[in-house]
Formats: sequence, C-alpha cells, structure tokens
Amino acid sequence: MFALVDCNNFYASCERVFKPSLNGRPVVVLSNNDGCVIARSAEAKALGIPMGAPAFQYAAMFEQYRVEVCSSNFALYGDMSQRVMSVLANYTADMEIYSIDEAFMYWSSTGKIPDIEEAKALRKKVFQYTGIPISVGLAPTKVLAKAANKIAKKYPNKTQQVMYLDTPERIQKALTILPVGDIWGIGRRHEDRLKAMGVYTAADFVALPEAWIKKHMSVLGLRLRLELLGESVLDLEQVQPKQTIATTRSFDHDYTDYQQLAERISTFAFSATEKLRAQHSTCRTLCIFVHTNVHRSGPRYFRNILIPLPYPTSSAMEVARFALGGLRNIFKPGYAYKKAGLILMDLQPSQARQHTLFETSDARHETLFKTVDQMNRRMGQHKIRLAAQAPGRVWKMRQERRSPCYTTKLSDIITVYAR
Repeated sequence: MFALVDCNNFYASCERVFKPSLNGRPVVVLSNNDGCVIARSAEAKALGIPMGAPAFQYAAMFEQYRVEVCSSNFALYGDMSQRVMSVLANYTADMEIYSIDEAFMYWSSTGKIPDIEEAKALRKKVFQYTGIPISVGLAPTKVLAKAANKIAKKYPNKTQQVMYLDTPERIQKALTILPVGDIWGIGRRHEDRLKAMGVYTAADFVALPEAWIKKHMSVLGLRLRLELLGESVLDLEQVQPKQTIATTRSFDHDYTDYQQLAERISTFAFSATEKLRAQHSTCRTLCIFVHTNVHRSGPRYFRNILIPLPYPTSSAMEVARFALGGLRNIFKPGYAYKKAGLILMDLQPSQARQHTLFETSDARHETLFKTVDQMNRRMGQHKIRLAAQAPGRVWKMRQERRSPCYTTKLSDIITVYAR
C-alpha cells in the first residue's frame, strides 16, 4: 500500500504557523526579488489570483482584498519540510521524499497496513507537531495514491482530507471523477490530444486500446494505465545525485558594469560548487548566461555560452576562473543587465574522476574546500569566500516582506512575554 502525503498550500501554511492571524485570510508568497506569485492560499486562489502573477500588476487587488503578501523565505520552508518528513518517517522506513512538500510512503503486504482511521491520526499528528495541514491519499499504486490525494483535496468536507482507494469499486469511482489532466504523468500536450479525442477522465483513459497508448505515449503511458488499474509498476525511488546544478538570480536593479556581473558570477560559482561537493561530484561543462530586463523597453540582449572544461573539478576557484572567462566573451557594454546565471553540467562522481596527462585540477583544492565547507557550516554561510566575491560586500535580493527565520536563526526566535 502506498500513501502520498501532500502539505496543503505549503509556503502559505508555513507563514501561518507563526502568524495565526493569517488564518482565513488570503496569502500569497512571491518569488525571488518579490517578482511574481509562486504560492497561494485557498482564499487567494478563490480570488482568482493566478500562479506566476506579476506582483506589481496585482498590487491594487492585493490592497483591495487585504491579501497578505510575503517574500519567499526558503530557509523557513526547508526547515519546516524537514520537520514534517521526520514525523512521517516514524510511520514507515520506506519513504520517498518527492518534493519539499510531498512524500510517498510504502507498506508491504507482509507488514501492518494502515487503515483510514490511522491515516487520519497521521494527519492530526503532523498538524500537532508542526502546524502544517496535510492531505493523505492511500492506494495500491503510486499513481492511484496521487489520484486519491487530489480527490481528498478537492472534496475536503466529504473526505476530511483523507482518501483511501482500497477496493475495486472505490478505484473505479475515483477514475470516473478524476480529470485526465490530473493524472500524474499526463502533461499539457497529451491532455489536449486526449480531450480532442473525447477522453476527459481517468476512466476514459484506461479504456483506450493499449496499442494506441503505446504508439502515442510510449511505454510510460502503458505504465500509467497499469497503475490506474491497480497494478503497481512504479517503485519508490531513492534520492539520486543531481545531473545539473544551477545558480541564477534576477538582480534588485539593472547592472551596467562588468565588475558587478563578474562578482555575481564568482558568487554563483562558489554556491554551486558547494552543492557539487556536497553530493561528491565534479563537473566537466559550464553554461553562463546574461540577459536584460524583458519587462522594460530599450535595447535587449540575451547571450549564453557553453564552456567545456579541460578536466573535471569541484573547486570554486577553478570554476570561477573558467566562468569569468566565459563572461568576458559574452559581456557587451551599453546594456542594462537584469539576470545572470551559472549552470554546472556533465556531472560525474568524484571517485570516477579521470585525470589527464598535461592538465588537471589542483589536488590541493580538494583539501582546501573541504575545510572551507566545514568552517562555513560552523561559522555561517559564506563567512569564507573567494576574493573575487568582494569581501565585506553583501548582496541581497529584494525581500521587503520576508518573515523572520523563526526556526533557523537564533535572533529570530519568537519572544513570549508572560504576565
């Protein structure tokens, strides 16, 4: 039996944990630099505020309906996610953390499979321990567990946010009410094609001939069909090392000077290689890009460059050196740059590193950055940095409405006064 646990409106719920006055009010969370809406509470969705809505275009609406607008606080959200997952881990050893707010849980047929009352108890415990509301979908396959979760969310009054598809009758009923676009794994392109053929629900989808599904949706479509019919073919997945690591930012104001962009790219190299070393990998290719503001009139410029490295490396100094060489090739004076980024590509395990005869990574850097990472974890993020990062200069995103880091920063802990 699989369970899909999903935190309801997760970012907005995290904000409400520490501000109970927001309960019942519309809440939206903005992207980096307070650009656009990336999360909405149920009340905000009811107002018709779309995902990706530019904040400046909806400012009047926010004020009219007293919408609480929050800057993103990923340190808080990440910590709250870990707290939720730690509660779930007490119920089964077999768990796949699918995203920051979702996890699959699994119980084999030889163990004790939870019933619907135990699933409701799990929901209450997560809320008691973390303050985060969750919905739970249980079913014999991962795809059906996803479907059960969607139904639980769609009909909260009937389901109490818990749906158990444990019989053929319940599975069939779920398939008849689940829109085809809500099937896990059905993208927009396939959804449009299926609807054009009169396939509107999951029940319509599983009724299609296998030959058609295989021809137009490959073996992945056949797997979805089997999963919807109750045959488990998708197992829990273990956490895999990332295949690419990207660090990109939109700036709080336009940059016209090369040195400003060079400092940013150096900082991106430091941050990205820190993640690279954490998963014990090296990279062989870099991608650097810069572009101007797409929302403003004036000259526009978009460029990127791929930089094959002469040897695999995880050294921030070496990556920064090659990245700055690429930046010099694509930078053009006279433009106002709004965004830049660095992507580490062609990743491979550190132990599989193959040295070349004439040019190779400086072996001293491995020990150096192991020490740097340890000291930064102990002393604080980026206390030790590259000289190219302009020591003493702190770059901050525009986050005018960010809540305190209640659970990760000692100075932001809530103070309670007793009378």
